[in-house]
Amino acid sequence: MPLPSSYRRIACPKATVTVHGPVQLQEKLNTAAPGDVIRLAPGRYAGQYSSQKSGTPAKPIFVCGTPQSVLDGGAVTKGYGFHLENAAHWRLIGFTVTRSQKGVMLDGTSGTVVQGLNVHDVGDEAIHLRNFSTGNAVQYNTITRTGRGNPRFGEGVYLGSSHNNWGQLTQGKPDASDANLVAGNRITATAEAVDIKEGTSGGRLVGNVFDGSQLSGGGVNDSWVDAKGNGYVIEGNRGTRTVKDGFQTHEEYKGWGTGNVFRRNVIDLGGAKGVGIFLGSDGNTVACDNRVSGGELINKGKCS
Repeated sequence: MPLPSSYRRIACPKATVTVHGPVQLQEKLNTAAPGDVIRLAPGRYAGQYSSQKSGTPAKPIFVCGTPQSVLDGGAVTKGYGFHLENAAHWRLIGFTVTRSQKGVMLDGTSGTVVQGLNVHDVGDEAIHLRNFSTGNAVQYNTITRTGRGNPRFGEGVYLGSSHNNWGQLTQGKPDASDANLVAGNRITATAEAVDIKEGTSGGRLVGNVFDGSQLSGGGVNDSWVDAKGNGYVIEGNRGTRTVKDGFQTHEEYKGWGTGNVFRRNVIDLGGAKGVGIFLGSDGNTVACDNRVSGGELINKGKCS
Protein backbone atom coordinates (compact mmCIF):
# COMPACT_ATOMS: atom_id res chain seq x y z
CA MET A 1 0.00 0.00 0.00
CA PRO A 2 1.26 3.53 -0.74
CA LEU A 3 1.95 6.15 1.91
CA PRO A 4 -1.32 7.96 2.71
CA SER A 5 -1.30 11.22 0.75
CA SER A 6 -3.30 13.22 3.28
CA TYR A 7 -3.79 13.43 7.01
CA ARG A 8 -7.08 15.28 7.00
CA ARG A 9 -9.47 14.21 9.71
CA ILE A 10 -12.03 11.64 8.64
CA ALA A 11 -15.66 12.03 9.65
CA CYS A 12 -17.75 9.03 10.60
CA PRO A 13 -20.69 8.39 8.26
CA LYS A 14 -24.15 7.63 9.54
CA ALA A 15 -24.13 4.40 11.53
CA THR A 16 -25.40 1.22 9.94
CA VAL A 17 -25.56 -0.37 13.40
CA THR A 18 -25.14 0.82 16.98
CA VAL A 19 -23.78 -1.68 19.49
CA HIS A 20 -24.34 -1.74 23.24
CA GLY A 21 -21.93 -3.84 25.25
CA PRO A 22 -19.12 -6.29 24.59
CA VAL A 23 -21.10 -9.21 23.16
CA GLN A 24 -22.75 -7.11 20.48
CA LEU A 25 -19.45 -5.45 19.58
CA GLN A 26 -17.51 -8.66 19.07
CA GLU A 27 -20.38 -10.28 17.18
CA LYS A 28 -20.42 -7.35 14.78
CA LEU A 29 -16.64 -7.41 14.37
CA ASN A 30 -16.88 -11.12 13.50
CA THR A 31 -19.29 -10.41 10.65
CA ALA A 32 -18.12 -6.97 9.53
CA ALA A 33 -18.46 -6.28 5.82
CA PRO A 34 -17.39 -3.48 3.48
CA GLY A 35 -19.37 -0.32 4.13
CA ASP A 36 -20.38 -1.18 7.68
CA VAL A 37 -20.36 1.73 10.12
CA ILE A 38 -20.36 0.37 13.66
CA ARG A 39 -21.26 2.97 16.25
CA LEU A 40 -20.21 2.34 19.86
CA ALA A 41 -22.81 3.61 22.30
CA PRO A 42 -21.23 5.33 25.30
CA GLY A 43 -20.31 2.90 28.07
CA ARG A 44 -17.73 0.39 29.24
CA TYR A 45 -16.96 -2.51 26.93
CA ALA A 46 -15.22 -5.04 29.17
CA GLY A 47 -12.87 -7.28 27.20
CA GLN A 48 -10.49 -7.31 24.26
CA TYR A 49 -11.64 -7.14 20.66
CA SER A 50 -10.44 -8.39 17.29
CA SER A 51 -11.34 -8.88 13.65
CA GLN A 52 -9.88 -10.46 10.53
CA LYS A 53 -12.42 -8.97 8.13
CA SER A 54 -11.61 -6.40 5.45
CA GLY A 55 -13.27 -3.45 3.84
CA THR A 56 -12.39 -2.07 0.44
CA PRO A 57 -10.83 1.26 -0.61
CA ALA A 58 -14.28 2.52 -1.63
CA LYS A 59 -16.12 0.94 1.30
CA PRO A 60 -13.98 0.77 4.44
CA ILE A 61 -15.30 -0.60 7.71
CA PHE A 62 -15.83 2.06 10.38
CA VAL A 63 -15.82 1.63 14.15
CA CYS A 64 -16.78 4.98 15.65
CA GLY A 65 -17.28 6.13 19.21
CA THR A 66 -16.63 8.90 21.70
CA PRO A 67 -14.14 9.10 24.57
CA GLN A 68 -16.99 7.74 26.71
CA SER A 69 -17.01 4.53 24.64
CA VAL A 70 -14.33 2.67 26.59
CA LEU A 71 -12.79 -0.65 25.56
CA ASP A 72 -11.51 -1.89 28.91
CA GLY A 73 -9.29 -4.96 28.74
CA GLY A 74 -9.30 -5.41 32.49
CA ALA A 75 -5.55 -5.76 33.10
CA VAL A 76 -2.26 -4.41 31.74
CA THR A 77 -0.61 -7.85 31.83
CA LYS A 78 -2.12 -9.54 28.78
CA GLY A 79 -3.75 -9.14 25.41
CA TYR A 80 -4.56 -6.43 22.89
CA GLY A 81 -7.32 -3.91 23.44
CA PHE A 82 -8.23 -3.85 19.73
CA HIS A 83 -6.55 -6.21 17.26
CA LEU A 84 -6.79 -6.24 13.47
CA GLU A 85 -5.12 -9.25 11.88
CA ASN A 86 -4.63 -9.72 8.12
CA ALA A 87 -7.25 -7.05 7.61
CA ALA A 88 -7.56 -4.00 5.36
CA HIS A 89 -9.40 -0.72 5.03
CA TRP A 90 -10.68 -0.01 8.52
CA ARG A 91 -11.40 3.32 10.20
CA LEU A 92 -11.09 3.26 14.00
CA ILE A 93 -12.29 6.63 15.22
CA GLY A 94 -12.87 8.44 18.47
CA PHE A 95 -13.15 5.83 21.23
CA THR A 96 -11.01 4.96 24.25
CA VAL A 97 -8.77 1.91 24.72
CA THR A 98 -7.40 1.11 28.16
CA ARG A 99 -6.09 -1.65 30.46
CA SER A 100 -4.56 -4.21 28.09
CA GLN A 101 -0.93 -5.18 27.67
CA LYS A 102 -0.94 -3.46 24.28
CA GLY A 103 -3.53 -0.94 23.18
CA VAL A 104 -4.20 -1.19 19.43
CA MET A 105 -2.37 -3.84 17.39
CA LEU A 106 -2.35 -4.02 13.60
CA ASP A 107 -0.88 -7.25 12.23
CA GLY A 108 -0.63 -7.63 8.47
CA THR A 109 -3.06 -4.76 8.06
CA SER A 110 -3.17 -2.18 5.27
CA GLY A 111 -5.08 0.91 4.23
CA THR A 112 -6.35 1.54 7.75
CA VAL A 113 -6.77 4.77 9.73
CA VAL A 114 -6.51 4.93 13.53
CA GLN A 115 -7.80 8.38 14.42
CA GLY A 116 -8.77 10.33 17.50
CA LEU A 117 -8.46 7.48 19.96
CA ASN A 118 -7.64 7.99 23.61
CA VAL A 119 -5.21 5.19 24.52
CA HIS A 120 -4.06 5.16 28.12
CA ASP A 121 -3.02 2.89 30.98
CA VAL A 122 -1.60 0.05 28.91
CA GLY A 123 1.09 -2.40 29.98
CA ASP A 124 3.46 -1.81 27.06
CA GLU A 125 2.99 0.22 23.85
CA ALA A 126 -0.16 2.07 22.86
CA ILE A 127 -0.42 1.58 19.06
CA HIS A 128 1.67 -0.98 17.16
CA LEU A 129 1.86 -1.63 13.41
CA ARG A 130 3.80 -4.79 12.56
CA ASN A 131 3.98 -7.96 10.45
CA PHE A 132 3.97 -6.20 7.06
CA SER A 133 1.35 -3.60 7.96
CA THR A 134 1.56 -0.99 5.18
CA GLY A 135 -0.06 2.22 4.05
CA ASN A 136 -1.82 2.99 7.33
CA ALA A 137 -2.37 6.30 9.12
CA VAL A 138 -2.13 6.84 12.88
CA GLN A 139 -3.42 10.35 13.39
CA TYR A 140 -4.78 12.75 16.02
CA ASN A 141 -4.68 10.23 18.84
CA THR A 142 -3.97 11.07 22.48
CA ILE A 143 -1.60 8.61 24.14
CA THR A 144 -0.72 8.70 27.85
CA ARG A 145 0.28 6.39 30.69
CA THR A 146 1.96 3.70 28.62
CA GLY A 147 4.36 1.18 30.12
CA ARG A 148 2.25 0.46 33.19
CA GLY A 149 3.52 -3.12 33.15
CA ASN A 150 7.05 -2.44 31.91
CA PRO A 151 8.18 1.17 31.32
CA ARG A 152 10.95 -0.01 29.01
CA PHE A 153 8.37 -1.18 26.46
CA GLY A 154 5.96 1.73 26.80
CA GLU A 155 6.26 3.22 23.32
CA GLY A 156 3.54 5.50 22.04
CA VAL A 157 3.53 4.38 18.40
CA TYR A 158 5.66 1.40 17.36
CA LEU A 159 6.37 0.75 13.67
CA GLY A 160 7.60 -2.71 12.66
CA SER A 161 9.41 -5.13 14.92
CA SER A 162 12.88 -5.69 16.30
CA HIS A 163 15.15 -7.86 14.18
CA ASN A 164 15.33 -10.13 17.20
CA ASN A 165 11.65 -10.98 16.59
CA TRP A 166 11.72 -11.46 12.81
CA GLY A 167 12.13 -15.21 13.22
CA GLN A 168 8.94 -15.41 15.24
CA LEU A 169 6.84 -12.87 13.35
CA THR A 170 8.01 -12.63 9.73
CA GLN A 171 9.74 -15.93 8.94
CA GLY A 172 13.13 -14.33 9.42
CA LYS A 173 12.55 -11.58 6.87
CA PRO A 174 12.68 -7.87 7.68
CA ASP A 175 9.31 -6.68 8.93
CA ALA A 176 8.52 -4.38 6.01
CA SER A 177 5.78 -2.42 7.73
CA ASP A 178 6.32 0.37 5.23
CA ALA A 179 4.74 3.64 4.12
CA ASN A 180 2.88 4.38 7.34
CA LEU A 181 1.89 7.89 8.39
CA VAL A 182 2.02 9.13 11.99
CA ALA A 183 0.46 12.60 12.15
CA GLY A 184 -0.99 15.04 14.65
CA ASN A 185 -0.77 12.79 17.69
CA ARG A 186 -0.15 13.98 21.25
CA ILE A 187 2.05 11.45 23.01
CA THR A 188 3.39 11.15 26.56
CA ALA A 189 5.11 7.78 26.90
CA THR A 190 7.58 5.94 29.13
CA ALA A 191 9.57 4.82 26.07
CA GLU A 192 9.92 6.54 22.70
CA ALA A 193 6.88 8.46 21.52
CA VAL A 194 7.54 6.87 18.12
CA ASP A 195 9.87 3.88 17.70
CA ILE A 196 10.75 3.27 14.04
CA LYS A 197 12.19 -0.21 13.72
CA GLU A 198 14.82 -1.57 11.37
CA GLY A 199 13.21 -3.27 8.39
CA THR A 200 10.65 -0.52 7.84
CA SER A 201 10.90 2.25 5.27
CA GLY A 202 9.19 5.12 3.53
CA GLY A 203 7.04 6.43 6.36
CA ARG A 204 6.29 9.94 7.52
CA LEU A 205 6.04 11.55 10.97
CA VAL A 206 4.44 14.97 10.79
CA GLY A 207 2.89 17.46 13.18
CA ASN A 208 3.06 15.37 16.33
CA VAL A 209 3.52 16.73 19.86
CA PHE A 210 5.84 14.79 22.16
CA ASP A 211 6.16 15.16 25.95
CA GLY A 212 9.13 13.26 27.35
CA SER A 213 8.39 13.94 31.01
CA GLN A 214 7.58 10.26 31.65
CA LEU A 215 10.56 8.70 29.85
CA SER A 216 12.00 5.89 31.95
CA GLY A 217 13.18 2.32 31.61
CA GLY A 218 16.65 2.34 33.10
CA GLY A 219 18.19 4.83 30.69
CA VAL A 220 17.34 2.82 27.57
CA ASN A 221 14.62 5.26 26.51
CA ASP A 222 16.26 8.64 26.08
CA SER A 223 14.60 10.35 23.11
CA TRP A 224 11.16 11.01 21.64
CA VAL A 225 11.87 9.31 18.32
CA ASP A 226 14.37 6.57 17.49
CA ALA A 227 14.67 6.17 13.72
CA LYS A 228 16.19 2.79 12.87
CA GLY A 229 14.33 2.39 9.57
CA ASN A 230 15.12 3.89 6.17
CA GLY A 231 13.75 6.76 4.14
CA TYR A 232 11.47 8.42 6.67
CA VAL A 233 10.48 12.08 6.53
CA ILE A 234 10.25 13.48 10.06
CA GLU A 235 8.93 17.03 9.94
CA GLY A 236 7.00 19.66 11.80
CA ASN A 237 6.98 17.85 15.13
CA ARG A 238 7.30 19.55 18.52
CA GLY A 239 8.89 18.03 21.59
CA THR A 240 9.49 19.11 25.17
CA ARG A 241 11.36 17.49 28.04
CA THR A 242 13.59 14.52 27.41
CA VAL A 243 16.19 12.40 29.15
CA LYS A 244 18.95 13.02 26.61
CA ASP A 245 18.14 13.82 22.96
CA GLY A 246 15.10 14.87 21.01
CA PHE A 247 15.47 12.57 18.01
CA GLN A 248 17.96 9.79 17.29
CA THR A 249 19.03 7.53 14.44
CA HIS A 250 20.74 4.18 14.87
CA GLU A 251 21.98 1.33 12.71
CA GLU A 252 20.45 -1.42 14.79
CA TYR A 253 20.76 -3.86 11.88
CA LYS A 254 23.22 -3.62 9.00
CA GLY A 255 21.97 -1.36 6.21
CA TRP A 256 19.22 0.25 8.25
CA GLY A 257 18.89 3.65 9.90
CA THR A 258 19.74 5.67 6.80
CA GLY A 259 18.11 8.01 4.29
CA ASN A 260 15.95 9.73 6.89
CA VAL A 261 15.18 13.45 6.61
CA PHE A 262 14.53 15.78 9.56
CA ARG A 263 13.05 19.19 8.87
CA ARG A 264 11.03 21.94 10.59
CA ASN A 265 11.01 20.20 13.97
CA VAL A 266 10.91 22.32 17.14
CA ILE A 267 12.96 20.80 19.95
CA ASP A 268 13.06 21.92 23.59
CA LEU A 269 15.62 19.84 25.46
CA GLY A 270 14.44 21.22 28.80
CA GLY A 271 17.77 20.87 30.58
CA ALA A 272 18.79 17.51 29.12
CA LYS A 273 22.46 17.16 28.21
CA GLY A 274 22.05 15.74 24.72
CA VAL A 275 21.36 17.30 21.32
CA GLY A 276 18.30 17.98 19.27
CA ILE A 277 19.02 15.25 16.72
CA PHE A 278 21.59 12.58 17.53
CA LEU A 279 22.92 10.91 14.40
CA GLY A 280 24.04 7.44 15.42
CA SER A 281 24.00 6.19 11.84
CA ASP A 282 25.17 7.58 8.50
CA GLY A 283 23.35 8.89 5.46
CA ASN A 284 20.67 10.98 7.15
CA THR A 285 19.81 14.63 6.45
CA VAL A 286 19.12 17.35 9.01
CA ALA A 287 17.73 20.57 7.54
CA CYS A 288 18.78 23.90 9.01
CA ASP A 289 15.13 24.84 9.60
CA ASN A 290 14.95 22.55 12.63
CA ARG A 291 14.96 24.65 15.81
CA VAL A 292 16.41 23.60 19.14
CA SER A 293 16.57 25.27 22.54
CA GLY A 294 18.76 24.13 25.40
CA GLY A 295 21.54 22.55 23.34
CA GLU A 296 23.11 21.96 19.95
CA LEU A 297 21.11 20.80 16.96
CA ILE A 298 23.22 17.78 15.99
CA ASN A 299 26.11 15.79 17.41
CA LYS A 300 28.21 15.70 14.24
CA GLY A 301 28.40 17.32 10.83
CA LYS A 302 26.33 20.27 9.71
CA CYS A 303 22.72 20.94 8.86
CA SER A 304 21.85 21.48 5.22
